[in-house]
Amino acid sequence: MIAVFVLGYLAIALEHPIKVDKAASALFTGMVIWVILVFTTQSPHESQESLVHHLFDISSILFFLLGAMTIVEVVDTHNGFSIITDRIKTRDPVRLAWIIGFVTFFLSAALDNLTTSIVMISLLRKLVPDQKTRWLYGGLIIIAANAGGAWSPIGDVTTTMLWIKGQLPDSLGFIQNLLIPSLATLLVPLIILTFTLRKSKLVIEPKVTKELTKEEQKLEATRQERLRVFLLGIGGLLFVPFFKQITHLPPFMAMMFSLSVLWISTEIMHRKKPTEFRNKMSVLHILRRIDTASILFFLGILMAVAGLQQAGHLAHLAMALDSSIGNIYGINILIGLLSAIIDNVPLVAAAQGMYDIAATGPFAANGNFWDFLAYCAGTGGSCLIIGSAAGVAVMGLEKIDFIWYMKRISILALAGYFAGAGVYLLMHT
Repeated sequence: MIAVFVLGYLAIALEHPIKVDKAASALFTGMVIWVILVFTTQSPHESQESLVHHLFDISSILFFLLGAMTIVEVVDTHNGFSIITDRIKTRDPVRLAWIIGFVTFFLSAALDNLTTSIVMISLLRKLVPDQKTRWLYGGLIIIAANAGGAWSPIGDVTTTMLWIKGQLPDSLGFIQNLLIPSLATLLVPLIILTFTLRKSKLVIEPKVTKELTKEEQKLEATRQERLRVFLLGIGGLLFVPFFKQITHLPPFMAMMFSLSVLWISTEIMHRKKPTEFRNKMSVLHILRRIDTASILFFLGILMAVAGLQQAGHLAHLAMALDSSIGNIYGINILIGLLSAIIDNVPLVAAAQGMYDIAATGPFAANGNFWDFLAYCAGTGGSCLIIGSAAGVAVMGLEKIDFIWYMKRISILALAGYFAGAGVYLLMHT
């Protein structure tokens, strides 16, 4: 199983040289791992029960992603993001990097890193026409989204897990402990990128917008409609954590509820418009444009990781870390780096299973081990593009090359990760 995962991982990383789409490689890897599981460690009946258990979590993430992508696409089709992009006038690449970094950082804490990445890539497409330049800012979005999600109980799946399961019940104390380290994780890459951009003398050409004919203007949303759809879309995304807190239902249900409200609202809004306009703006039409390959890629990766978890490989890894390293801070730093290769959710789940919540000390509720685990698992995934949900989403949307990301962004992410870890250790040791 481990060999299949490694080979599948290499196929994903070498997508362009071998000319096989990463979604196909990920799906093949995930399915083969479960077939091996059936024939080696579990009976077909046990495997079916395990699969049903994991499939709920996996499908929750996929439906969440599908809902978020659809909402963002609806807002984009109505040109709703112009409400923000029209206010960003700068063409200075350095200033634009700082604006994008901080907007992503704080938006990620309020929404979550996955949704924020999707929203920010949609905004970026309005500001930066050149794809390779967009890749650079896309890498920054991944770093900023993961850093922003790490200090908020609702900003990342792993922080939510630690918050809900009782390791970090004091959300205010959690924010106070991790805000400054997470900010350092963003600031260090931004400072390095500032010198890189100035040296490169990059110039961002404004996106050419052609004059619309009268016929084309009839097929465009009015300013009032843009604002209404933008507020409904962003409001729906912000509503997700509140819905979950109040109802205790999975987040994907809140996302689907928000999508249904937006869908009904746009249907009513355009019901008296010409058929051509309604067809263009309808959610049914927009759904055809959703990047299904990215969702299938995510399915394959999550299935593969779930198979490794079910076979006990991740639990053995966690115990090996405990016996070989011993130091809680060293364990967490290594878990963060491993989360760039293996999804951070099962790694955090394994850590939660390894250690009981103690009455006092670093393993107590709100203890340093759990705080630092939230930081490391949340930000370490930025070191590779498939190490986090935000990275997978940006990779799918912008078709960023794995090797390109390693060469241009991984060093920035590593510098930020170790800077934030250093700040945390200075604050708490």
